Amino acid sequence: MATFHSVSPELRAYFKKHSIPDIYEALLCGLLIMCPDDPLRFLEEKIKEIMEKGLYSILWNMCIDPYLSQRLKVISETYLHTLLGLDDDQLMTTELCDKAWDFYSTNLKRMCFDAWIKYCAMRRIGKQILQRKLSFARHVYESKLLKSVLEKWNAWVQLRKVEHERAAKRIGKVFAFSLQKIIFKAWRKETSSRRKTKLYMERVERDFEDDIDEEPERRYVSERERRQFDKHSSSRYISYDHVPHIRTGKDHLTKMPGRVLAQIFRYLTVIDLARCAQVNRTWKALTQTGSVWSNINFSAVKDIVKDNIAGNILLKWTTNVVHLNLRGCSTLQWLTFKSIGRCINLQELNVSECQGLNDELMRLVSEGCPALLYLNLSHTDITNGTLRLLPRGFPNLQYLSLAYCRKFTDKGLQYLGSGRGCHKLSYLDISGCLQITVEGFRNIGNSCSGIQYLTINEMPTLTDRCVQALTEKCKQIVSVEFNESPHVSDTGFKALAECKLVKMRIEGSNRVTDQGFRVVSKFWSTMKHICVADCQKITDVALKLIAPLDRIIVLNLSHCIRISDAGIKSFVDGSSGSRIRELILSNCSYVTDSAVLKIAQRCPNLIYLNLSHCRAVTDAGIETLVLISSLAYINISGLDITDQRFCFDVRRLDYIDFSFCPQLSNHSLKNLTLNCRKLTTLSMVGCCKINDVGIQFVAVCCNFLHYLDISGCVNITDKALKFLGKGCHQLRILKMLYCKGITRQAVLKYAPKLQKCEYSDDDPPLWFSYYSTSDTTTLKKQKKRRQSASSPQQSVEPSSEGKALESAGSSKLEPPGEKISEITELLAPPTEKNDEYVTPPTVDTPGEN
Repeated sequence: MATFHSVSPELRAYFKKHSIPDIYEALLCGLLIMCPDDPLRFLEEKIKEIMEKGLYSILWNMCIDPYLSQRLKVISETYLHTLLGLDDDQLMTTELCDKAWDFYSTNLKRMCFDAWIKYCAMRRIGKQILQRKLSFARHVYESKLLKSVLEKWNAWVQLRKVEHERAAKRIGKVFAFSLQKIIFKAWRKETSSRRKTKLYMERVERDFEDDIDEEPERRYVSERERRQFDKHSSSRYISYDHVPHIRTGKDHLTKMPGRVLAQIFRYLTVIDLARCAQVNRTWKALTQTGSVWSNINFSAVKDIVKDNIAGNILLKWTTNVVHLNLRGCSTLQWLTFKSIGRCINLQELNVSECQGLNDELMRLVSEGCPALLYLNLSHTDITNGTLRLLPRGFPNLQYLSLAYCRKFTDKGLQYLGSGRGCHKLSYLDISGCLQITVEGFRNIGNSCSGIQYLTINEMPTLTDRCVQALTEKCKQIVSVEFNESPHVSDTGFKALAECKLVKMRIEGSNRVTDQGFRVVSKFWSTMKHICVADCQKITDVALKLIAPLDRIIVLNLSHCIRISDAGIKSFVDGSSGSRIRELILSNCSYVTDSAVLKIAQRCPNLIYLNLSHCRAVTDAGIETLVLISSLAYINISGLDITDQRFCFDVRRLDYIDFSFCPQLSNHSLKNLTLNCRKLTTLSMVGCCKINDVGIQFVAVCCNFLHYLDISGCVNITDKALKFLGKGCHQLRILKMLYCKGITRQAVLKYAPKLQKCEYSDDDPPLWFSYYSTSDTTTLKKQKKRRQSASSPQQSVEPSSEGKALESAGSSKLEPPGEKISEITELLAPPTEKNDEYVTPPTVDTPGEN
């Protein structure tokens, strides 16, 4: 058969391009298999079908019916390609067949090998499953065996327990019988001894009465009889009422639990502990307890304690000391501070007002007190050297007071952030540090960004720029105090807007206006304590702005002269009206009875109320205060109220001040003391109508009274001191300035019973303003007559006891009523300026004793 191998390439390309061999093969296969009757018409139809489907759908069996189509093994695409010479390579060659055989045999081997591997894996998995089943079966068998053993053991234990209980009951019965027998024998012995003692005492008493008129040496029991009594007596705590020479006493204190005694002894000073150690062995052992020396207060004995004594005490209890107070102890030097440096558990150190304190002594302390949390350096001469030691020596420091320390600079404050830094510091007091500039406040913010409580009092150099520099980094401040800082304005409040303030105290600033309260109402929704005393530009608008706040419990508006009834009503009608616990409105002259009535109706939880010198408040307003059942502290001094309406019936009342109410008399005092028997503090300065009868009412009814101020009550005499001595046994502080009716001899006799006593018989000052000119002249004449009637020595130079009394009275002590103890929070009221006589309370910083 001829081929086209010798034809031109163009013709071969033409045949290949138009699939002529494929068409030919399909038509030829169709003719061979189908064998049509009309081959030409068959070819014509199939060619038309090919034309419709296209050349790409040509198959060799497309012209054969499907049921006649046979499956043929095709080696190449078509044999016609080979016949026509259109294939470039020959497919059916020996090499290709060898390769095909090798490929087939290799695949067959691989298939067999894979099947063998799968079989091995299945056998291995089967063995593992079998092992697990065997292990589980073994575990189940062992568990059942162990359970059976435990059940048997439990039954044996229960049996033994029953046997033990039976044995214990038998032993208990035997023990109880033996104990009862012993007790009965002891009781018989004690009864016999008591009977003999009673007979002996009766005989001694009878002999003592019979020999009462005989010579003195026979009036007492002889030594022989005393020894005989000691032999028969079994009690060592018998009081001898009729036998003076054989007295003993009972120590009831030692019968208390040791833990309670240790707590009691912790409140004693070092001198008192030394005295207690000399009482008996029990008390000496108690003074050697480590817990007693965990809190040492050398400040209470600062005039007595010496450097070597304090150093030895600290050296002995170096691991027990936790709180140490050296306030005002200027005599303590190197030895004491060296011993402090060895107190590794020291957490609180107060060295304020120690004049000899310097950087070298603080270096000794910083070497061994890593656990220190509280450090008070106020009123000392420390410099930048001490501030450099703080981050390195006290890494856990949380409280730092640098108040009135004038020798460190802005650079020293930068040291607080060096090294590990004082990053745990949360309380900082820099009151009175006038040398600190804006740069210094910026250094504080960079070094101690975690400050929460900031106190800057009595600092006239404090400006808004200082506050802005501080708050650039300190965003966690919750409490600020800017008392006596007149240059702080509303701009300073805006700088604190990003902080979440809870307490703010700013006094004596005329630059704080109602706009500052707009910041309070907008940014500080959790505000609890607001003190803006003596900020005279604040009006009723400020109170309306803070009325929506619902957590305010302390509000101090003393000396805010623009506050009136409208502002008070809007505040108490707000969200905090039912929560307020302390309200100070002293010297708010526009506050009237209407506001007081609103307070009594809307403030059921009010504890402290100060209406002193609110001149517009009258009897009608004071009458409504009985509606506040929770009221415990009240100050109504300087009000023009009368006896007819002054009748307090508040059972919880603890403190009352009605000084400079000249219309009040003994009748008011009678009503007060009969209804309020739990009073502890009473001040009635300048009440000239009160006399000894009123003091007698106080002495009879107020048995818990601790503080009494009767200064300026010129009608009170020595009888009042006798009444107080009989009734007020808990009285500790008594003020009797300008009391002309009380003599110095009576005061000297009563003063030893008191802790503090102030007395003078001078004429009342003019600002008391309840004497006319004629009364003053009469008083002066009475004083001259009294001085002329007294001895020259008493009028010229007082006795030593009088000097001691005057020295004791030189220190003013404010009644405890100015500090209010609340259930939820303790917040001290501000210093009052309305009364020149009563001095403000001394509020110690935390940790000061």
